Amino acid sequence: MNKRIAALWKFLTYDIWRITEDEVTRTTFSLYNVIKTIYICVQRFAKDRIANKASALTYSTLLAIVPILAIVFAIARGFGFDNLMENQIASGLGGSTETSAYILSFVKSYLAQTKSGVFIGVGLVMLLWSVLNLINNMEITFNRIWQVKKGRSMYRKITDYFSMLLLMPILIVLSGGLSIFMTTTLKSMDDFTLLAPLGKFLVRLIPFALTWLMFTALYIYMPNTKVKIKHALISGLLAGTAYQAFQFLYINSQLWVSRYNAIYGSFAALPLFLLWLQISWTICLFGAELTYAGQNIRNFSFDRDTRRITRRYRDFVAILTMSLIAKRFARNEAAYTAEEMAEECQIPIRLMHQTLDDLQEIGLLHEVASDKKSEEVSYQPSIDINQLNVAMLLDKLYTHGSEDFKIDREQEYSAEWQTLVRAREDYYKNASTVLLKDL
Repeated sequence: MNKRIAALWKFLTYDIWRITEDEVTRTTFSLYNVIKTIYICVQRFAKDRIANKASALTYSTLLAIVPILAIVFAIARGFGFDNLMENQIASGLGGSTETSAYILSFVKSYLAQTKSGVFIGVGLVMLLWSVLNLINNMEITFNRIWQVKKGRSMYRKITDYFSMLLLMPILIVLSGGLSIFMTTTLKSMDDFTLLAPLGKFLVRLIPFALTWLMFTALYIYMPNTKVKIKHALISGLLAGTAYQAFQFLYINSQLWVSRYNAIYGSFAALPLFLLWLQISWTICLFGAELTYAGQNIRNFSFDRDTRRITRRYRDFVAILTMSLIAKRFARNEAAYTAEEMAEECQIPIRLMHQTLDDLQEIGLLHEVASDKKSEEVSYQPSIDINQLNVAMLLDKLYTHGSEDFKIDREQEYSAEWQTLVRAREDYYKNASTVLLKDL
């Protein structure tokens, strides 16, 4: 039994990542991709400390929930839908009437202060800051999950964030209106034996459908990168269903509130509301991890070997990559993309991206717009290919980085330094005249 468990663990953590698409059937490879996606998602969920990120977003949400609802209520009130908005929010805040009553009383107080003219200056700045801080923290968290280093520009943050705030009340009102319309229509269908059960099913499906769309939209638009709709939709369906299941359990477990009341008194609603926020954000971020894992499953092929690659093999991949790019440039053909080179040479896509990043850092490559319709980038040499030889490539890779330390290379450790320099010169001597385009 121990041997079987060890063999299964070795297959899940090593062997399955080395299987390529042409080695098994398409169905088997699809099944392996599902297994790998779940494994990566769970592994990254623990590694990225998603529970801690959910706690941080819970704190930001607690600060921003009243200002956000105040803005939403103000917009809805302008259209005359404040009562509908109140019912929707009350049903959406974890189902706890006591919690929603507290929050809605704060919101009404907020709006009353604004109407009376007391709420100006610092209060308005704090309102906008708390709202924008929450959305900005959400973007930072999603970008870290997607390993995106560059966030939105200030212009895009202002336009995108305020568009979200304006669309939020409209969507909430539409969802409430749709529920009322379906319920009203259903009453007139009671005489129809076949249509009545179908109508009831559709009404019950509305909260699920809206939750699925909300999570899917969040996974597509929140990270500052291109997210494929297919992977976002799958994650949105799973996360939305999990959220609705948790919502059902949470609402039906409100009997526990009586026990909390005996301990906390009127303060009992707060820990339950924090618990609801924490688990809701955990479900949401787990879905984001699932979207990333599903879309980038190819990047994790040969993952353990890529992390343990030798310097010799890394140099070999660098020479091979630069040689391919230089040859295609010499033939005046369309530039390579990372995916094309990885597929042609059977190089793991993650290792290919690492190599291309290294070659850009040392100034031998630069990105160009691809000739294809996709948004992928291509790569061209940054220097004359008639001067680009193996020695230059290896020397730039070898010397890239900082050597500004206080070790005495001139006198005390001169012998060791000179030995290293002469060894490298001898190593390059035979390769110095070999052009990469001629390999």
